[in-house]
Amino acid sequence: MQCAQGHVFEGWFSSEDDYCTQQAGAQIHCPMCGDGNISKRLSAPRLNLGVMTVKKAVDAPVSDSQGLDTAVALHEQWLKACRHLIDNTVDVGTRFADEARKIHYGEVAERSIRGRASRQEAQTLLDEGISVITVLMPDVLIGPLQ
Repeated sequence: MQCAQGHVFEGWFSSEDDYCTQQAGAQIHCPMCGDGNISKRLSAPRLNLGVMTVKKAVDAPVSDSQGLDTAVALHEQWLKACRHLIDNTVDVGTRFADEARKIHYGEVAERSIRGRASRQEAQTLLDEGISVITVLMPDVLIGPLQ
């Protein structure tokens, strides 16, 4: 599968009809960015045609898939980090700036939080000496990941 942003990912469907139904129902989204504009890429289905022997081509050109492999590995690591963040923080939503201040000033128990803050709110927190980081994470990652 590939989204309009160019992210490549795998999708498994029980049949072509299952894929078409999910695509028509806007149920397929990119796990990287949440984009719903998904297209199928060429795939090589496994066909049971009996015993085959594979002949090694002499002087066959070697394709360099290292760039794609690196991109896929980076995406996998990013997803792993996002899953870890989701599993180990409390989502405080749009109350992020207020909750961060309460934790910083000892008004509530210290805990790891995540949420949404505007750039101005984040900068104000930094100016107050409250450490924050911005992690761009599409809403699709908040739900169960497949």
